[in-house]
Amino acid sequence: MIEKMFMCKWTRMTSTVRSGTAQRTLSVFYSSGPSNWTKVVSDAEKIVGYPTSFMSLRCLLSDEFSNVAMHVKKLIGTQHPLLNTARGFVYDSRNNLQMRGLVVLLLSKAAGPSHASTDHLAQDMVGGIYPSQRNLAEITELIHTAFLVHRGVVNLKELTPSDGLLKDMEFGNKMAVLSGDFLLANACTGLAQLNNTKVVELISSAIGDLVHGIYCENSNNIEENNFTPDLDTSAWEEQTFLSHGALLAKSCQAAMELAQHDEKSQRLAYKYGKHLSLGHKLTSDLQPFLKSNMGEQVSFSFSAAPVVFHRHIVGPERWQQQLQQAKTMRNQLDFSELLAAVKSERGVSSAVNLCRYHGNRALEAIQAFPSSEARSALENIASALTKF
Repeated sequence: MIEKMFMCKWTRMTSTVRSGTAQRTLSVFYSSGPSNWTKVVSDAEKIVGYPTSFMSLRCLLSDEFSNVAMHVKKLIGTQHPLLNTARGFVYDSRNNLQMRGLVVLLLSKAAGPSHASTDHLAQDMVGGIYPSQRNLAEITELIHTAFLVHRGVVNLKELTPSDGLLKDMEFGNKMAVLSGDFLLANACTGLAQLNNTKVVELISSAIGDLVHGIYCENSNNIEENNFTPDLDTSAWEEQTFLSHGALLAKSCQAAMELAQHDEKSQRLAYKYGKHLSLGHKLTSDLQPFLKSNMGEQVSFSFSAAPVVFHRHIVGPERWQQQLQQAKTMRNQLDFSELLAAVKSERGVSSAVNLCRYHGNRALEAIQAFPSSEARSALENIASALTKF
């Protein structure tokens, strides 16, 4: 019954995801360059017992998904974004696609067993983590991966001749939908097997938040003439939490619920996941503005935090003037000119300050947990996000 309810809710909401364009993808935890981040992740994986990069391997190596993968191979030679997404899962060593599951496991280990848990339940722990919490971490990763795959669906109405053959794009869309739905179905099955109604409600509401956030992103067309005029810091945070933070925050809370921790512990775990996600998104958005040199050709999203804050600070009239000044002879945007304009104002510094704020809030949230190597790993992860 729980499984059926969950799948019905997903079916009603998933059409919103599929209407998005291929250019706007969900954020993934990744190393932006510093070796410190890679070391932090590597050390954390040792604490939870195994590399979480293999967390969803059981699902990906199943016979059913192997059949889907065989069809995805037909996209080789095309420009469908699903192919790049698939390559990223296998080859891109910079993308730590399982970071959400890692955080869930670290929090589970840091919190340990609750006072309400029985001795019999504590005996089921392996490496300080309940089997149900490991299953939850895998479910979280399956849901996130499913959304990444679904976001690879191309809007066929916006295709140009340079994008490739229409039939290839249509076939790629079918594979993206099928692959994403398969991952979601497996996540749904695993969620139902946890036999915890509150956890089902938390994770299903996180999926609803994801869909809502992505819908807002799609409705806020990032073309320069249609950019949302009132997307200030608060509005950006709210939208970003829905599309990038809700899944991790509610998964962290669900991990505490599975161990029968009280509401205070659940609230602190939720806050850590929330602020860590927002801090990561800010770090990701800041990279083109902090790593590039003046005059360097760099592309960035108009929905990136520094651009959103810059536009809110200078106002719509000044922003339109900067857009006009950045246009080339071919009426296209010179991103180096816009990059310089954003850097010259307080948009970048505002994003940096907000990132540090969320990093500090994440650190504060886990201070109530007992001192341990797992808590230290969580602190290192939060601190690494604010080291630019």
